[in-house]
Amino acid sequence: MTGVLRVLYREYKFRITNVAFLIWDIFVPIAYLLIFGYGFQQSIGGSFAGSSEDYASFFVPGILSMTCFGVAMNTSWRFFMERENGIFYELLTYPVSRTELVIGKILFNIGLSLAGNFLVLLAGALILEVRIREEFAPWIFLFTSIGTAAWFFFFASLALRIRRMDIFNTITSLCYILLMFASSMFYPLEGLPNWFRWIARVNPLTWLTDLFRFGTLGVGNAGLLWIQGAFLVAFTIGVFLIALYALDHAAE
Repeated sequence: MTGVLRVLYREYKFRITNVAFLIWDIFVPIAYLLIFGYGFQQSIGGSFAGSSEDYASFFVPGILSMTCFGVAMNTSWRFFMERENGIFYELLTYPVSRTELVIGKILFNIGLSLAGNFLVLLAGALILEVRIREEFAPWIFLFTSIGTAAWFFFFASLALRIRRMDIFNTITSLCYILLMFASSMFYPLEGLPNWFRWIARVNPLTWLTDLFRFGTLGVGNAGLLWIQGAFLVAFTIGVFLIALYALDHAAE
Protein backbone atom coordinates (compact mmCIF):
# COMPACT_ATOMS: atom_id res chain seq x y z
CA MET A 1 0.00 0.00 0.00
CA THR A 2 2.91 2.32 0.72
CA GLY A 3 4.16 1.88 -2.83
CA VAL A 4 0.75 2.78 -4.25
CA LEU A 5 0.65 5.95 -2.15
CA ARG A 6 4.11 6.90 -3.41
CA VAL A 7 2.98 6.50 -7.01
CA LEU A 8 -0.16 8.53 -6.28
CA TYR A 9 1.94 11.32 -4.77
CA ARG A 10 4.32 11.25 -7.75
CA GLU A 11 1.43 11.53 -10.19
CA TYR A 12 -0.07 14.36 -8.15
CA LYS A 13 3.20 16.33 -8.10
CA PHE A 14 3.62 15.97 -11.84
CA ARG A 15 0.09 17.13 -12.63
CA ILE A 16 0.14 20.03 -10.17
CA THR A 17 3.44 21.33 -11.55
CA ASN A 18 2.33 20.99 -15.19
CA VAL A 19 -0.68 23.26 -15.55
CA ALA A 20 -0.96 22.56 -19.28
CA PHE A 21 -1.72 18.89 -18.61
CA LEU A 22 -4.29 19.81 -15.97
CA ILE A 23 -6.00 22.18 -18.40
CA TRP A 24 -6.09 19.56 -21.13
CA ASP A 25 -7.29 16.83 -18.77
CA ILE A 26 -10.14 18.74 -17.14
CA PHE A 27 -10.93 22.05 -18.81
CA VAL A 28 -10.66 21.14 -22.50
CA PRO A 29 -13.64 18.71 -22.27
CA ILE A 30 -15.64 21.42 -20.49
CA ALA A 31 -14.71 23.85 -23.27
CA TYR A 32 -15.96 21.32 -25.85
CA LEU A 33 -19.19 21.01 -23.90
CA LEU A 34 -19.82 24.73 -23.61
CA ILE A 35 -18.78 25.66 -27.15
CA PHE A 36 -20.34 22.78 -29.12
CA GLY A 37 -23.14 22.08 -26.67
CA TYR A 38 -24.29 25.66 -26.45
CA GLY A 39 -23.67 26.42 -30.13
CA PHE A 40 -25.56 23.43 -31.52
CA GLN A 41 -28.25 23.77 -28.90
CA GLN A 42 -28.94 27.33 -30.04
CA SER A 43 -28.86 26.29 -33.70
CA ILE A 44 -31.06 23.22 -33.36
CA GLY A 45 -33.33 24.28 -30.52
CA GLY A 46 -35.91 22.11 -28.78
CA SER A 47 -35.76 18.33 -28.90
CA PHE A 48 -33.01 16.56 -30.76
CA ALA A 49 -32.99 13.47 -33.00
CA GLY A 50 -36.67 12.83 -32.46
CA SER A 51 -36.32 12.44 -28.69
CA SER A 52 -37.48 14.53 -25.77
CA GLU A 53 -33.89 15.52 -24.96
CA ASP A 54 -32.11 18.58 -26.33
CA TYR A 55 -28.65 18.48 -27.89
CA ALA A 56 -26.84 19.64 -24.75
CA SER A 57 -28.32 16.73 -22.78
CA PHE A 58 -27.34 14.37 -25.60
CA PHE A 59 -23.81 15.77 -25.72
CA VAL A 60 -22.93 15.64 -22.00
CA PRO A 61 -22.37 11.83 -21.97
CA GLY A 62 -20.02 12.20 -24.92
CA ILE A 63 -17.96 14.71 -22.97
CA LEU A 64 -17.81 12.30 -20.04
CA SER A 65 -16.29 9.75 -22.42
CA MET A 66 -13.92 12.39 -23.77
CA THR A 67 -12.63 13.11 -20.27
CA CYS A 68 -11.80 9.45 -19.63
CA PHE A 69 -10.17 9.18 -23.05
CA GLY A 70 -8.14 12.39 -22.73
CA VAL A 71 -6.83 11.66 -19.24
CA ALA A 72 -5.61 8.23 -20.34
CA MET A 73 -4.00 9.56 -23.52
CA ASN A 74 -2.10 12.30 -21.68
CA THR A 75 -0.82 9.76 -19.17
CA SER A 76 0.46 7.60 -22.03
CA TRP A 77 2.45 10.55 -23.36
CA ARG A 78 4.23 10.68 -20.00
CA PHE A 79 4.90 6.96 -20.23
CA PHE A 80 6.52 7.49 -23.61
CA MET A 81 8.63 10.47 -22.55
CA GLU A 82 9.80 8.80 -19.33
CA ARG A 83 10.87 5.76 -21.30
CA GLU A 84 12.66 7.95 -23.83
CA ASN A 85 14.70 9.88 -21.23
CA GLY A 86 15.37 6.83 -19.05
CA ILE A 87 13.31 7.88 -16.02
CA PHE A 88 10.94 4.97 -16.51
CA TYR A 89 13.76 2.42 -16.32
CA GLU A 90 15.09 4.12 -13.22
CA LEU A 91 11.60 3.98 -11.72
CA LEU A 92 11.59 0.20 -12.17
CA THR A 93 14.57 -0.03 -9.78
CA TYR A 94 12.74 1.84 -6.99
CA PRO A 95 11.21 -0.03 -4.01
CA VAL A 96 7.85 -0.04 -5.79
CA SER A 97 6.58 -3.19 -7.44
CA ARG A 98 5.24 -3.08 -10.97
CA THR A 99 1.83 -4.03 -9.61
CA GLU A 100 1.90 -1.04 -7.24
CA LEU A 101 3.07 1.18 -10.08
CA VAL A 102 0.15 0.19 -12.29
CA ILE A 103 -2.42 0.35 -9.47
CA GLY A 104 -1.18 3.78 -8.38
CA LYS A 105 -1.36 5.19 -11.89
CA ILE A 106 -4.82 3.71 -12.50
CA LEU A 107 -6.20 5.05 -9.23
CA PHE A 108 -4.83 8.52 -9.89
CA ASN A 109 -6.21 8.59 -13.41
CA ILE A 110 -9.61 7.37 -12.27
CA GLY A 111 -9.64 10.05 -9.57
CA LEU A 112 -8.73 12.71 -12.12
CA SER A 113 -11.43 11.50 -14.51
CA LEU A 114 -14.00 11.49 -11.71
CA ALA A 115 -13.08 15.07 -10.79
CA GLY A 116 -13.24 16.12 -14.44
CA ASN A 117 -16.57 14.41 -15.02
CA PHE A 118 -18.01 15.99 -11.88
CA LEU A 119 -17.10 19.41 -13.27
CA VAL A 120 -18.58 18.45 -16.66
CA LEU A 121 -21.87 17.49 -15.02
CA LEU A 122 -21.80 20.65 -12.92
CA ALA A 123 -21.19 22.85 -15.97
CA GLY A 124 -23.89 21.05 -17.90
CA ALA A 125 -26.42 21.48 -15.10
CA LEU A 126 -25.63 25.08 -14.16
CA ILE A 127 -24.79 26.62 -17.53
CA LEU A 128 -26.61 24.51 -20.11
CA GLU A 129 -29.47 23.55 -17.76
CA VAL A 130 -29.05 19.85 -18.44
CA ARG A 131 -31.08 17.70 -16.07
CA ILE A 132 -28.93 14.99 -14.51
CA ARG A 133 -30.65 12.06 -12.84
CA GLU A 134 -28.94 11.87 -9.46
CA GLU A 135 -30.13 8.31 -8.81
CA PHE A 136 -27.85 7.11 -11.62
CA ALA A 137 -24.70 8.63 -10.03
CA PRO A 138 -23.28 5.20 -9.01
CA TRP A 139 -23.45 4.13 -12.65
CA ILE A 140 -21.51 7.23 -13.72
CA PHE A 141 -18.86 6.40 -11.10
CA LEU A 142 -18.64 2.81 -12.37
CA PHE A 143 -18.50 3.71 -16.07
CA THR A 144 -15.88 6.42 -15.42
CA SER A 145 -13.69 3.93 -13.57
CA ILE A 146 -13.95 1.20 -16.21
CA GLY A 147 -13.62 3.60 -19.15
CA THR A 148 -10.56 5.33 -17.74
CA ALA A 149 -8.87 2.02 -16.94
CA ALA A 150 -9.61 0.67 -20.42
CA TRP A 151 -8.10 3.64 -22.25
CA PHE A 152 -5.22 3.85 -19.77
CA PHE A 153 -4.19 0.29 -20.61
CA PHE A 154 -4.76 0.86 -24.34
CA PHE A 155 -2.54 3.93 -24.58
CA ALA A 156 0.02 2.65 -22.07
CA SER A 157 0.64 -0.42 -24.23
CA LEU A 158 1.29 1.88 -27.21
CA ALA A 159 3.62 4.11 -25.20
CA LEU A 160 5.65 1.17 -23.93
CA ARG A 161 6.10 -0.50 -27.32
CA ILE A 162 6.44 2.32 -29.88
CA ARG A 163 10.02 3.55 -30.14
CA ARG A 164 9.76 6.69 -32.29
CA MET A 165 8.15 9.91 -31.11
CA ASP A 166 6.80 10.87 -34.54
CA ILE A 167 5.06 7.51 -34.89
CA PHE A 168 3.68 7.68 -31.35
CA ASN A 169 2.33 11.22 -31.82
CA THR A 170 0.81 10.28 -35.18
CA ILE A 171 -0.95 7.20 -33.81
CA THR A 172 -2.32 8.93 -30.71
CA SER A 173 -3.51 11.90 -32.79
CA LEU A 174 -5.27 9.57 -35.21
CA CYS A 175 -6.85 7.72 -32.29
CA TYR A 176 -8.05 11.01 -30.82
CA ILE A 177 -9.68 12.13 -34.06
CA LEU A 178 -10.91 8.87 -35.57
CA LEU A 179 -12.19 7.18 -32.42
CA MET A 180 -14.04 10.27 -31.19
CA PHE A 181 -15.70 11.22 -34.45
CA ALA A 182 -16.42 7.62 -35.50
CA SER A 183 -18.58 7.14 -32.41
CA SER A 184 -21.90 8.27 -30.97
CA MET A 185 -20.17 11.01 -29.00
CA PHE A 186 -21.22 13.98 -31.15
CA TYR A 187 -24.28 12.69 -33.00
CA PRO A 188 -26.78 9.81 -32.97
CA LEU A 189 -25.98 6.92 -35.26
CA GLU A 190 -29.52 6.54 -36.57
CA GLY A 191 -29.86 7.98 -40.04
CA LEU A 192 -26.14 7.74 -40.82
CA PRO A 193 -24.81 5.46 -43.59
CA ASN A 194 -24.72 1.76 -42.73
CA TRP A 195 -20.95 1.51 -43.12
CA PHE A 196 -20.46 4.34 -40.62
CA ARG A 197 -22.86 2.76 -38.13
CA TRP A 198 -20.97 -0.55 -38.29
CA ILE A 199 -17.67 1.22 -37.63
CA ALA A 200 -19.15 3.18 -34.75
CA ARG A 201 -20.79 0.12 -33.21
CA VAL A 202 -17.43 -1.65 -32.79
CA ASN A 203 -15.79 1.49 -31.37
CA PRO A 204 -15.27 1.20 -27.58
CA LEU A 205 -15.95 4.93 -27.25
CA THR A 206 -19.47 4.30 -28.53
CA TRP A 207 -19.99 1.61 -25.90
CA LEU A 208 -18.77 3.93 -23.16
CA THR A 209 -20.78 6.91 -24.43
CA ASP A 210 -24.00 4.92 -24.69
CA LEU A 211 -23.48 3.64 -21.15
CA PHE A 212 -22.96 7.21 -19.96
CA ARG A 213 -26.22 8.21 -21.68
CA PHE A 214 -27.95 5.65 -19.56
CA GLY A 215 -26.08 6.93 -16.50
CA THR A 216 -27.07 10.56 -17.05
CA LEU A 217 -30.42 10.41 -18.83
CA GLY A 218 -31.66 6.90 -18.12
CA VAL A 219 -32.14 6.21 -21.84
CA GLY A 220 -31.07 3.33 -24.06
CA ASN A 221 -31.98 -0.20 -25.07
CA ALA A 222 -31.41 -2.45 -22.04
CA GLY A 223 -30.32 -5.47 -24.10
CA LEU A 224 -27.87 -3.43 -26.18
CA LEU A 225 -26.47 -1.71 -23.08
CA TRP A 226 -25.73 -5.06 -21.44
CA ILE A 227 -23.93 -6.21 -24.59
CA GLN A 228 -21.94 -2.97 -24.79
CA GLY A 229 -21.06 -3.23 -21.11
CA ALA A 230 -19.82 -6.80 -21.58
CA PHE A 231 -17.77 -5.76 -24.61
CA LEU A 232 -16.29 -2.84 -22.68
CA VAL A 233 -15.24 -5.12 -19.81
CA ALA A 234 -13.76 -7.61 -22.30
CA PHE A 235 -11.92 -4.77 -24.04
CA THR A 236 -10.54 -3.59 -20.69
CA ILE A 237 -9.29 -7.07 -19.80
CA GLY A 238 -7.76 -7.51 -23.26
CA VAL A 239 -5.83 -4.23 -23.26
CA PHE A 240 -4.80 -4.87 -19.63
CA LEU A 241 -3.13 -8.13 -20.67
CA ILE A 242 -1.44 -6.39 -23.60
CA ALA A 243 -0.22 -3.55 -21.36
CA LEU A 244 1.02 -6.05 -18.78
CA TYR A 245 3.01 -7.83 -21.47
CA ALA A 246 4.41 -4.51 -22.70
CA LEU A 247 5.40 -3.55 -19.15
CA ASP A 248 7.12 -6.88 -18.55
CA HIS A 249 9.13 -6.42 -21.76
CA ALA A 250 9.67 -2.66 -21.46
CA ALA A 251 13.36 -3.04 -20.72
CA GLU A 252 14.07 -5.14 -23.82
